[in-house]
Amino acid sequence: MTVGPGVPAREARREENDARVIERSRDEPELFAVLFDRHADTVHRYAARRLGPEAAEDLMAETFTTAFQRRHTYDLERADARPWLFGIATNLVSRHRRAEARRFKALSRLPIAVEHEEPVADRAVARAGATGVRRELAAALSGLSARHRDVVLLVAWAGLDYEEVAQALGVPVGTVRSRLHRARGRLREALGGSDPTAFREADAHA
Repeated sequence: MTVGPGVPAREARREENDARVIERSRDEPELFAVLFDRHADTVHRYAARRLGPEAAEDLMAETFTTAFQRRHTYDLERADARPWLFGIATNLVSRHRRAEARRFKALSRLPIAVEHEEPVADRAVARAGATGVRRELAAALSGLSARHRDVVLLVAWAGLDYEEVAQALGVPVGTVRSRLHRARGRLREALGGSDPTAFREADAHA
């Protein structure tokens, strides 16, 4: 994926939806950089929260490399490519399950929060009214199964709704609802009644 002579054309495509950009990139590969410009930061933040800042850059780069290689298979009926990209990223995270679990266990023992954990943790603190929720949240996440953790974090950290999570994981919406319900139950118990994904509830319509 190179960018050079195609930069003017790339600029011209910035207002097109993701599907159109991907479609055009099949003949003009340099245009795929528009997708990177739009979504790389959010994919990087998601990766950093799950695996830490050290691994985030590599996982983000691998996500877009994989997406570029698979662009000919993208469903052009889906205007927004975020669920597709987060699905690829989540699949790549699956190669690092032990590292992710170790990370959350380590965070659960820290006396203060790590900076990139703040957005979700601060919302959880507001709901629980407890300053120790950051450690508790990390401990609770480490105790979830991989499939339940994926659903929770795609909602809470990637900002996807139920339909988008279903697209990302390639499962029915009903499965997403079931997994999220079970995971939220465990998180509420660990957080003393607070649910760090609840702030997405209004947006999570199937």
